[in-house]
Amino acid sequence: MLKMRKVSRWKWLLLISATPAIFILGIPWLQTRIPWLQTSNPAADAVRPRECVILLHGLGRGALSMAAIGAGLRCNGYAVVNLDYASTRKSLEALAEEDLAPAVAECRTRDYDRIHLVSHSMGGIIARVFLRHHTLPPGSRVVMLSPPNQGSEVADWAIHHLPRLYHLAGPAAGQLGTGDDSISRSAAPLTAQIGIIAGNRSWNPIFSAILPGDDDGKVSVSRTRLAGMADFLIVPRTHLTILYDRAVIGQIAYFLANGGFARH
Repeated sequence: MLKMRKVSRWKWLLLISATPAIFILGIPWLQTRIPWLQTSNPAADAVRPRECVILLHGLGRGALSMAAIGAGLRCNGYAVVNLDYASTRKSLEALAEEDLAPAVAECRTRDYDRIHLVSHSMGGIIARVFLRHHTLPPGSRVVMLSPPNQGSEVADWAIHHLPRLYHLAGPAAGQLGTGDDSISRSAAPLTAQIGIIAGNRSWNPIFSAILPGDDDGKVSVSRTRLAGMADFLIVPRTHLTILYDRAVIGQIAYFLANGGFARH
C-alpha cells in the first residue's frame, strides 16, 4: 500500500506564505505569453500616440478590476489612465467632478487629440453625469460594459429590503434605482459616440429572479440600452467575467478606433 508522505506544519506554512510571491513573480512570465496582458507594445505605441483612454470601474470595485482592459488597450497603442476612486463614499456627481473631471483635464494638458472613456457598470453613469457639464475632444468615444443606464431592479430591491446594508454601499448606490428620480435615467444624453456591451449570463440565481429578461446577474440587458447609442453588443458573459474576456477587450479597442463593434 502506498504511504502518504507526511508534511510538517512549518513546511505548509512556508508554502502558503510563498504563494503570493510565486504569483507576483509569475505575472511577468504570463505577460510575455498572453498578448492582451502585456502592458506595452512598441509597434502599437506609434499607431495612436495622441489618444488617451480613461477607465472607470464599478461600485465597490477598484482600478485592479480594469487592469486587463487597460493592458489590452495599451497593446493597441493607447495611453491609459486607470482611475481608482472611492465609489462607496461619494455621490455620482462628486465622483464625476472630483475624480473624472481632473483626469480629463490632465489628459487635455498633455495635448491628446482624443480622450476616450471605458467604463464598467456604475462607471458608465459617472461618465454620463460628467458629460452633463463637460465635453470631450472631437472624435472621442465611450464604451460602457454592463451599465445600468435605465437603473437597476437589484438596487430597488436592496433599498426596500436591505436598507441598512445598502446604506453601506454609499450615496451613489442609492442613485441607481429605476424610479423617475433615478440619476441613472435622468442623466443627460451623451454628446460623444457611445458603444454598449451587455452580458447575458448569470451566476446569481437570486438577483436573476429579480431582473426581467436576460441579465448578467446584476443588470438586465434591456436596462443597459441608451437612446442615441452608436452600437450595441450582447456577449455570453456575467457582470464580472465581461471584464476579463479577450474578445470583449478586442471589441472595446475596435469601437474606439472605428465607432462601431466588429461584426463577424
